[in-house]
Amino acid sequence: MPVTQHKVDFPRLSAEEMAAWAGAEAAAVSDCLDRAQAMDGGIQPLAQNMRLVGQARTVRCTVGDNSALHAALDLVERGEVLVADAGGFLGNAVWGGLMTEAARRKGIAGLVIDGAVRDRSDITASAFPCFARGAVPAGPHKNFGGEIDGPIACGGVAVCPGDLVVADGDGVTIVPWSRVEIVLDAYRSLKVKEAHALAALGNGGTLAEIYGIPEVTRLERKTG
Repeated sequence: MPVTQHKVDFPRLSAEEMAAWAGAEAAAVSDCLDRAQAMDGGIQPLAQNMRLVGQARTVRCTVGDNSALHAALDLVERGEVLVADAGGFLGNAVWGGLMTEAARRKGIAGLVIDGAVRDRSDITASAFPCFARGAVPAGPHKNFGGEIDGPIACGGVAVCPGDLVVADGDGVTIVPWSRVEIVLDAYRSLKVKEAHALAALGNGGTLAEIYGIPEVTRLERKTG
């Protein structure tokens, strides 16, 4: 079966706009999205120090088949992130060491996949950021089709081409394209508040005081 590609029409963020997101934290970004848009805890980095920020190019794989990912390697542009819905299937890896090397040479920023990879040691040694549901030795099938650049679900979160991917040791958060500017402003404000909270802690304050947590009501035990 053929791999199909949807029309791509999202605006690319400029180098200056992308630089503004450098070092962004997945957890804090999710906080700025009403504590939403974070992929479930099953999507984890292959190495704890992996970090990733970039715009998404989406792939939907037929379960156990990596044809669409191979095709996407020729279409994705430098600095973009492959985000793949592989059905959460862990019986066959649909990404491995050779694909990692091809992606690295192409300048692809990283991979987020709701499915399995293999050649974990090769991927981690390459420093190519890879976030996956799991790893398994069994390899993929091919030629059962798939889709590129359509809306997908990955780790329980909707992802469209152009959405911003922010990933680190905590996992992956997706910023919808329409909210990128608003969330960046909110993220900057949140980091200022966190800095003030750290300063208050250093001066002997408590988190309960900082966040306005009501005092504990102590109940007296009745006797007799």
